[in-house]
Parts: sequence; C-alpha cells; structure tokens
Amino acid sequence: MQAETVAPGLIIAAPASGSGKTVVTLALLRALANSGVNVTSAKAGPDYIDPAFHRFATGRACVNLDSWAMRPATLSNLVTVHSISAELLLAEGVMGLFDGVNLPGRPGAGSTADLAASTGWPVVLVVDAGRQAASVGALVSGFAGHRDDVDVVGVIFNRVASESHTAVLKAAVAQATPDVAVLGAVPRTSELTLPERHLGLVPASEHDALEPFLDNAARIAAENIDLSALQRLARPARNVAAENDISSIPPPPIPPLGQRIAVAQDLAFGFAYGSVLEAWRNAGAEIVPFSPLADQAPATDADAVYVPGGYPEMHAGELAAATAFLDGLRTAAARNAVIFGECGGYMVLGESLTDGDGVKHAMAGLLPVETSFAERRLHLGYRVATLAGEGPLGARGTAYRGHEFHYASVVREGPGRPLFEVKSAAGAGLGPCGRVDGTVSGSFIHLIDRAA
Repeated sequence: MQAETVAPGLIIAAPASGSGKTVVTLALLRALANSGVNVTSAKAGPDYIDPAFHRFATGRACVNLDSWAMRPATLSNLVTVHSISAELLLAEGVMGLFDGVNLPGRPGAGSTADLAASTGWPVVLVVDAGRQAASVGALVSGFAGHRDDVDVVGVIFNRVASESHTAVLKAAVAQATPDVAVLGAVPRTSELTLPERHLGLVPASEHDALEPFLDNAARIAAENIDLSALQRLARPARNVAAENDISSIPPPPIPPLGQRIAVAQDLAFGFAYGSVLEAWRNAGAEIVPFSPLADQAPATDADAVYVPGGYPEMHAGELAAATAFLDGLRTAAARNAVIFGECGGYMVLGESLTDGDGVKHAMAGLLPVETSFAERRLHLGYRVATLAGEGPLGARGTAYRGHEFHYASVVREGPGRPLFEVKSAAGAGLGPCGRVDGTVSGSFIHLIDRAA
C-alpha cells in the first residue's frame, strides 16, 4: 500500500536538561491542536513519561524514536507511519542537544542531535534565559555551529523576566547568528511547572487538573510564540520507509510473547512502549489489558503475560494485598503460560519488594529475586542484552538493545539461569542480568529493539 505524504517535522531541543523543553513542547502541541493544526508528536530516546503527556496534549499517540537502540529500518518505519495523515510532527528531544553515548568515531550516539542528523529535521532550541542576557548569543551560536549535519533553525527563550530582557536576548542572537530565528519568549511563571518524582515528571494519569494546565500553557504559548513561523521551519524527514511504502513493515522489535497476551496496565505498570504493543498486534497477537492495582488477574485464556515497568515501589502494599492478581500470575505459570517482566514487572515477579520505608512485601514468588527501594541507588544507561539461553524472546545468543533506569537494588538474585549477558553501550561487560524459571523470566532492562 502506498502511504500518504508524511508530515514535515521539527525537533524541540535544549542546551541542557531542566531548560523547560517538555512543558514548552506540551504548550506548543496543545496550542497548535487548538488552532486546528493536525499535529502529532514523538519523543527522542528511552522515555515512558513524556509521551503520555504528549498524548494528552494532542489526543494522538506519541512514538519514541531512538537513534542508538533502534535499527535503521525500525526507526524509518516509525517515522513514516507516525507522520502519515498529520500536518506537522513535533519531536521532543532528550537531555541536552548533544548529550548521548560517546562511542569511538560516534560521539553523542543516541542524542537528540543524532536523531536530527538521521531524519534531517531542523532543531528549535528552548533556552532557559532566566539567569543570562546577552551571553545567550554565544550559546545559541555555539550550538548552531557545533555539527554540520544538525541544523539549528530557531530559538525559544524560556523563563524570561520582562520585555526589556527579551529585547536584549533577541539582539544578542541577531548579532551572533542571524540565521537562527527567534520564535518567541515565554515568561517566567509558576503556571508552567509540573511536579516531579524520582524517575521524572509525575505521570500524566496522576494529574487531576492536567487539562486546564495544558490549555493555560497553550494560551501562554500562543501569546508569546510565533506558531506560524514555527510551522514554516519544519521539513519532511529524509529517512522515511522506502518509497513511503508502509506495507514493508520490519519484524517486531520484540517477538510477540504469545497469541493472546495479557498486559498489566495501570498506575503501577505504565512503562510499555506503544510501538512494541502495536507491532505485536500487527503480527496477529491480541492484547488484553488488566489492572493489578484493581486486583485483576491476567486473562485465564491468555497464553502469555507481560508485566512492564512502572512504579510498583509506590504501591507495594496494595500489590502485596492483591491476591487475585498474584494468584493469577501463579496460576498462569502453573499452566506454562509465558510470563515476562521488565524492571518493575521483574520486581513483582520476584519473592519480595522492600518499599521506601523499609517495609518488606511478599510478591508473586515466581523468580528467585528480592529487591529493595529502601536505599536508593541509580542504575542508568543503554544496554546490549544477549539471551543466555533459548526462550520466548529467541534463541540463545539473540541480542537486544535496551535501557536501564531505576533506583531499586537487588538484595538477592538467584540461584538459576540468568536471562541475559549484558554490556554497556560502549561495550563494557556488565555480567549476567535477570532470571529464568521455566516459562517465567524477567530483568531490569527495558527492551527497545533487536540489536540486528
């Protein structure tokens, strides 16, 4: 089937984390949607939280695009399919524009700049100008000239103090780099603040007043940013699927775990990539959601159960008391259904989970692992995970690329066979990871795509 013309795209990036690019992106998305633009969105890198906010802002699914973890065919297909039938695609960057993994011959691999170079989408910088004035000219000029294959075309100033402050900022950019368009200046205001917790923003589904927040942010954006000029800067991606032919869909990034897959979905288990679930559907699998926090068991006729990551540590007591859920997992294991847990899901498949107050809660007991959130320790980074044995994810030696981001620690892991042998993005050996017991397996790694 021949696809429609893909939408032109722009990347909203920043010089550093904390610049306000997520809130500015949300404000732009809702403002554009309110003005009648058929806008869709993407998020660079491994992130579950920001895409959910995008979905609330536009009413459309947001896709993750990862230039390190995804095969070129996967990335190309997602860009193509997600751009169809839209007028504009806004992609939110990750961290600072050039922040990524420094590999030999490829500094900043997986960075927002890498995605910009791959797609050809121009970049608009969100600059926190709250503590600078004319110096912003050197900053924008430096970012615009840092990589020849990354085209910085515009800037939005954030947390600006006054009109006179804005005038100084505009003059500095005009003098230092006149080819970069100043698209607007967003005033400093507490109205554009979202609460955070240990893995990023508090998830969108936990906000009682998200809709009024988004509408107010959209109003501020429309009053202070030239939305028409922003749209004119967008360009179609150059790495779209061959001839825009979406019938040439690459294999799923992760093989379907079964034909009827029960997927845990609620406030405790919200970290599943929509593109993975959609790929399973495209491969003929049926997705059957259930809520552990509502004490729902996985469907009794499901031949597979997927328990993704999320915040089980915030709900450990409720999960320990969810007997129908835990017994449902045990029953599924007893009938040899495939059960796979990632990060938070892995913790719940284990024997116990100690919460932040030091209280130990019994979990499903399907894997020989005990975890604790009482003493937080950051585990963060891209991973290459190679299967240590044959199973639902493939033959021994099958390699995946993924990401690890959690503060929980393993108190005990084993005995038994590990699920993966793991290396860092730079190739450093990190040893075995996860556990397998019969048809049950899991690890702390969020899988993104096959390695090859």
